[in-house]
Amino acid sequence: MGWPAALCLGFRFSSFRRTSVILQHLRMSGSAGAAGDVLFGRKGCAGVMTLNRPKFLNTLTFQMVQQMYAQIKKWEQDPETCLIIIKGAGGKAFCAGGDVREISEAAKAKQELCRVFFRKEYALNYAIASCQKPYVALLDGITMGGGVGVSVHGQFRVATEKCLFAMPETRIGLFPDVGGGYFLPRLKGKLGYFLGLTGFRLKGRDVYRAGIATHFVDSEKLPMLEEDLSALKSPSKENIAEVLGTYHAESKIDQDKPFSLEEHMDKINRCFSAKTVEGIMENLQRDGSPFALEQLQVINKMSPTSLKITLRQLTEGASKSLQEVFTMEYRLSQMCMSHHDFHEGIRAVLVDKDQSPKWKPADLKDMTDEELDNYFKPLGSGDLVL
Repeated sequence: MGWPAALCLGFRFSSFRRTSVILQHLRMSGSAGAAGDVLFGRKGCAGVMTLNRPKFLNTLTFQMVQQMYAQIKKWEQDPETCLIIIKGAGGKAFCAGGDVREISEAAKAKQELCRVFFRKEYALNYAIASCQKPYVALLDGITMGGGVGVSVHGQFRVATEKCLFAMPETRIGLFPDVGGGYFLPRLKGKLGYFLGLTGFRLKGRDVYRAGIATHFVDSEKLPMLEEDLSALKSPSKENIAEVLGTYHAESKIDQDKPFSLEEHMDKINRCFSAKTVEGIMENLQRDGSPFALEQLQVINKMSPTSLKITLRQLTEGASKSLQEVFTMEYRLSQMCMSHHDFHEGIRAVLVDKDQSPKWKPADLKDMTDEELDNYFKPLGSGDLVL
């Protein structure tokens, strides 16, 4: 008995498509970085970057940062490349951040890496922000810290139901860097201040509703979306937006659910509008609702130094250009590398994993204005200039 003609055609087409996909993957893996930690390939009109450290949740190494920067600059000059797509391998994470453990070890050993890593990482983030080609980040899975830096500054950010977004740096004695001082204070109300100070996690469609993602697409549709984007002929930004908009409109996951923080936004705006961290904590205590007291409990576990740095970073960043923010954040990064809390945070969270950091100072009142000012001082010839 013969196959129906339509099924034969469908089978031949799917076989052809499958073969094309396999060949495409082979071509892409052929141009992998030295260690294969980031893969670069061409797919139709698109340059595709795949963060390829799934066992480490695609965290960024210094080598990856260097390779990505060079490739973006190369694609920017290439007339054949009309857009850039970035994604993570493994299905669990887009990118969970920078390899902070490696940076901490280098800083303690007084190695150059702690200076050059942040310098190169922020240069990469700025290259994405100023890229002349449309940049599409597929946020499918964990997106934190450095992963936010290589996505949020691009023109298009596509979240899925698997996206888990957070800037949890105050928990490790750092601050929400990679341009957090620019994009966080520009979110609605005081939402960015809340996210930066507490490290609160946004999930799925909430990442879009918060204004961080530009589109929301079902995770299982991403391969088709990538195919459709790369099949465009010399696309304009409007063409890309149209394709993304179509997929976004088709997604029904959590479509009818409100933003999970909607009911708390009045509290967030009121409590986090204080000019000092102490004022924010007093506001939360005074509010007394379960939500407010829960945030108070969270903030109490964070590095007091990080909290004070972060609030000032966001307050100042609200009126700075992105370039100015990166210069400020580089100063902060270098000060954090030479102080106790960052290394203690890494120890408590990533090394010993006892989740019991011993902060110095342990209390907000012991962090003086003069000490805080020191973190923001220019580095002279050592300043970051983009």
